[in-house]
Amino acid sequence: QVHLEESGGGLVQAGGSLRLSCAASGHTFSSARMAWFRQEPGKDREFVATINWNGDSTYYADSVKGRFTISRDNAQKTMYLQMSGLKPEDTAVYFCAATWGGLDPTSWTSYHSWGQGTQVAVSS
Repeated sequence: QVHLEESGGGLVQAGGSLRLSCAASGHTFSSARMAWFRQEPGKDREFVATINWNGDSTYYADSVKGRFTISRDNAQKTMYLQMSGLKPEDTAVYFCAATWGGLDPTSWTSYHSWGQGTQVAVSS
């Protein structure tokens, strides 16, 4: 497993952009499928995007497709989420997660390691 730490959250106006980073420590980052999830208070954790071990395959939730881009740099042990065209409904705590073999890459139950989360707030 790896230790994950998110950064880059903040307050932004609707239509603005943010880039989230997820820094990993440990030796297994480059073999992990990585993902971003988000969670609003009182709601279930929601899938946002996932990327495979070498970055050549990505998948997005319909709600963010065309606005968010997931990427990774295995040499830097870092994953990113570039968010543009932000909407108030994107407001949530964003978590990065890693898995080495879960069945469903869009389900939070498939992921083994989690960061502590970073808050994103989008004002209208």
